Amino acid sequence: MASFSVILGIIGNVISILMFLSPVKTFRRIVKKKSTEDFKGVPYITTLLSTSLWSFYGILKPGGLLVLTVNGAGAILHIIYVTLFLIYAPKDVKVKSLKLVAIVDVGFFGVVVAVTLLALHGSLRLTVVGLLCTGMTIGMYASPLSVMRTVIKMKSVEYMPFFLSFFQFLNGGVWAAYAVLVKDIYLGVSNGIGFILGSAQLLLFVIYKNKSPSKSKDAVEEEEGGGGSAVEGVMQMEDFDNNEKMKTVSLNQDAFGSTGSKDLELGVKENL
Repeated sequence: MASFSVILGIIGNVISILMFLSPVKTFRRIVKKKSTEDFKGVPYITTLLSTSLWSFYGILKPGGLLVLTVNGAGAILHIIYVTLFLIYAPKDVKVKSLKLVAIVDVGFFGVVVAVTLLALHGSLRLTVVGLLCTGMTIGMYASPLSVMRTVIKMKSVEYMPFFLSFFQFLNGGVWAAYAVLVKDIYLGVSNGIGFILGSAQLLLFVIYKNKSPSKSKDAVEEEEGGGGSAVEGVMQMEDFDNNEKMKTVSLNQDAFGSTGSKDLELGVKENL
């Protein structure tokens, strides 16, 4: 049983790290153009916080090596992403992003570590950090709910890319199974919810994959108040690379969800 949990943990590491690597294409574009264009820094900043918290949880938890390795890798990658974003962002965006990094990734995370190590003792340390990690991961897993609502209203999966939903389903399922084997309630609850939501998205694909939209995107936006729509939350921009249309998908989740939460951007070719 122990060896099977290790195998699942390794598989989870591979899946999650592949998801963490998904913004590489985006940042190649940013470096090449020396501009962040319309990309947002918030997803990378919040994912850095999430992976940092899960890394700290992995350090505190006995036998938490596989949790530490995957989120440590995610944190290192997101330090690189955030640094590149700050280098190439316009001055006003750079200032706002720096403030957010200082508050969220340095201030909040520093306070959590300090309070945990200095004021908490025994199992309470793991409980507090585990609850924080679980809450953030559930929020990231739940972020596609607005997109699912749009899919149901439009009766079309045009704006809910299959691979994003599939990897959320796969990632949540693997880590939820791992959590059951190692008896980790914090990993289990957050990834169990992610697995259920991923399953629901795949079910929507089965129902609506061959149907034409019953409503236009603009009609759905009007019904939702005319502001930023769920569609805009999924599609940050369209990228044309070598004359092949690419969809940049926000993957708002960390290693256990997330995507994602903070949005990772996963380029998925439409002709796949």
